[in-house]
Amino acid sequence: MSELQRTPLYEQHRSLGARMVPFGGFEMPVQYTSILDEHAAVRERAGLFDVSHMGQIHFAGPAAVETVERLVTCPVASLRPGRVRYGLLCNEAGGVVDDVTVYRLAEDRLFLCVNASNIAKDRAWIESHSPAEAGVVDRSSETGLLALQGPESAAILAKLADGDAAGVRRFRFAEMAVGGRPALVSRTGYTGSDGYELYVAAEDVVPLWGALLDAGGETLSPAGLGARDTLRLEAALPLYGHELDDDTTPLEARLERFVKLERGGFLGAEALARRAAEGPRRLLVGFALDERGIARADYPLAAEGREVGRVTSGAPSPSLGRSIGLGYVPPALADVGTRLEVIIRNRAVAASVVETPFVPPARGPSATRVQEG
Repeated sequence: MSELQRTPLYEQHRSLGARMVPFGGFEMPVQYTSILDEHAAVRERAGLFDVSHMGQIHFAGPAAVETVERLVTCPVASLRPGRVRYGLLCNEAGGVVDDVTVYRLAEDRLFLCVNASNIAKDRAWIESHSPAEAGVVDRSSETGLLALQGPESAAILAKLADGDAAGVRRFRFAEMAVGGRPALVSRTGYTGSDGYELYVAAEDVVPLWGALLDAGGETLSPAGLGARDTLRLEAALPLYGHELDDDTTPLEARLERFVKLERGGFLGAEALARRAAEGPRRLLVGFALDERGIARADYPLAAEGREVGRVTSGAPSPSLGRSIGLGYVPPALADVGTRLEVIIRNRAVAASVVETPFVPPARGPSATRVQEG
């Protein structure tokens, strides 16, 4: 097993009493106080996440835009500088190599924010499908990334930013100094709450972390992977390796609004067009347990005593006070209200397919990672 990597904030996490766990090849904080407290902080006030383990792959040059247009499922040429769009990298069979956010920095410059566990795989995939004129550079190790999330995030950031951070609209970004450090301030997130993602040089992430915590005071809590997972689950946001993988298509994951099927021109387009014509073999659904129990990833899903699928993610919802989950089932069982069972330790626990997201997204200029089309 290869040695786990650490973000520049490792010692800060330890000094705050964080419990560290392996995640995506990194040693990351899962919680500082409790998942429930950190989850509530993001929903009610603000939370600060170290997400420097995420990757950033940049493109610059005359072929940058056309290359990214061919790599991802979402439209890229129409993306204006200063805007962000969610999309997917697909293989030739239509499976998901990764889900990404596309940042248009200038007419001939973009970058993709990719999942930590997929940095090496994505880089190899991208390089194998990109000409030299696309100017592909992996800047993951030289970039720090913090996620400031929650209804008070704009007020906290305003104390440190030398620009109008509050005026940055959802799925847009601006470059400004924050705490005296150059930053790309993006009105995006992975929690279903309003907030920002702040890209800085790796050497600036430690002082920025401290400045934000000082500015936030009792309003702001450091938050770990545990709360990040319950927050994204309530927002029904997919997690690569759970809802998405190389054998799962965006159509099965109900992400077709981020796929330019009618225009094509991207890797996997022909396979996805065939899949769309044939109809999905399975669909991702959200469900809530009607009895006591916790649905965990890989637990079987059943209907009328017959196994029909698997849980991909599940946890108790702190906001709803009941257990929820995501999983794949046949299309005939995907309608809201359909009765299912989750098999928990050989016991069938009643569940129902429900509308997603489980918790309504924040109303305001920012919400979740996959709401912008």
